[in-house]
Amino acid sequence: MPIHYTNQITYLEKLRNEEDSFILELETFAKENKIPILNWNSAEFLEQLIIITKPERVLEIGTAIGYSTIRIARNLNSGATVDTIELSRNNIPIAENNFIKSGLTEKIKLLEGNAKDIMPQLKDKYNFIFLDVDKEDYEELFYLSLTLLEKNGILFVDNLLWQGYAASDDTQIPKKYKRSTDHIRKFNKLFLNESVINSSILPIGDGIGLGIKK
Repeated sequence: MPIHYTNQITYLEKLRNEEDSFILELETFAKENKIPILNWNSAEFLEQLIIITKPERVLEIGTAIGYSTIRIARNLNSGATVDTIELSRNNIPIAENNFIKSGLTEKIKLLEGNAKDIMPQLKDKYNFIFLDVDKEDYEELFYLSLTLLEKNGILFVDNLLWQGYAASDDTQIPKKYKRSTDHIRKFNKLFLNESVINSSILPIGDGIGLGIKK
């Protein structure tokens, strides 16, 4: 289910001006190996937010191959860091290798394991948290994120329009996406009605949730 008109997407792709060949290489690798990563348009928006807010400590929940981690890290000021959590044993060595290739290892700390176990053990607060994992875990990790997010900190959540299915009639949703769509719909209501953050859902990429902690 398209979120944007095809001609709009094509137009924006033609205007794209990504000069980092390594970023393009990571996008190609993810596509060829069917590894979900942040849409490039959403990634550009993420980078703009990092540049504007200048966070000192960023937490990423869901590393995958390190694509968005690298895009965050390359825009951090000197001394700022990003902690990134990944569960997949297949993705971890790929991400580690990509971090080395990026030359940004001094800004990145990879935390291996389940975010549900790791996050309660983290003692420091974060200025910016990026959530992008299995949709069934969004609710639990959302509340864990709120405990770790500083006042006026930003929560950035991916896939809230879920390939267009969140806004679709149930008869249009393929069987394999019904469960995940239900999780996203439930989460969206939760996200927009949680009293401790000011939140919005933006039609960028696959749908970005943007929240600012009060």
